[in-house]
Amino acid sequence: MSEPAAATTRDDSPLAIVCGGGSLPFAVADAVAKRGRRAVLFAIRGWADPQRVLGYPHHWAALGRFGWFCRVARQEGCRDVVFIGALGRPAIWKIKPDLKTLQLLPRIFAIYRGGDDHLLSGVARIFEEHGFRLIGAHEIAPEILMPEGPLGRERPSERDDVDIAKGFALLEAISPFDIGQAAVVAGGRVLAVEAAEGTDQMLARIHELRKNGHMAAERGVLIKAAKHGQDRRVDLPSIGPQTIVGAARAGLAGIAVVAGSTIMAEPAQIAELADRERLFVLGLRHASAA
Repeated sequence: MSEPAAATTRDDSPLAIVCGGGSLPFAVADAVAKRGRRAVLFAIRGWADPQRVLGYPHHWAALGRFGWFCRVARQEGCRDVVFIGALGRPAIWKIKPDLKTLQLLPRIFAIYRGGDDHLLSGVARIFEEHGFRLIGAHEIAPEILMPEGPLGRERPSERDDVDIAKGFALLEAISPFDIGQAAVVAGGRVLAVEAAEGTDQMLARIHELRKNGHMAAERGVLIKAAKHGQDRRVDLPSIGPQTIVGAARAGLAGIAVVAGSTIMAEPAQIAELADRERLFVLGLRHASAA
């Protein structure tokens, strides 16, 4: 699915931000406010930060209440919707649907049978069919995208460069399988590929393996890149301070991502943590991934 042109996102109507965990939803809301547009958070219970949500126009949302969302978003005058923030895939039997969601259950069951991109693209289509326009957070707030070059002082070694190249090649090769957006490579060896557990848990797995003596001495690199054909409005790769903490605990030398198509949360804190942990954080123009 192609992204809408940036010019189509210019609108003075309120913007609905479906808000998961982490700091990114608030960075997007602040960027929207600076441009003179009202943002309304639809904060997902159990994921969005309750204290920070209070500082913005908001409604508390629950998974499975799509009919409620449609009604409240229209009352707020919202046509455009952004999905942003951490959100795990819930077990479908834990969703408590309202009437509208019940009517959509056959489609929801179908889109659950696949990877995350399949699921999110299916959800995006449902929103669009009900009169909403899905916009990428990076379109509405381009300042959240990773720039080309390093954040912080550290730089990769020649050995790290080899691992980075192998990691990007790996992610490109597995892209059609809709598995994940991240991998760890050390000394030319693939140590991990992100699957359903997410990046933080993948890094925790590397930490445990290394602590128990099951890893080689090479430090290694975390590589992240979007999948081919992915709907980038709803699921670009992202990094934040927690990614730096996890990579440091896993004993890695650094992180390499695709500049211009990776979202970063709190870049100043990322750079500060990376310098403290002596980790490089690098944005690269990788043609095949970008």
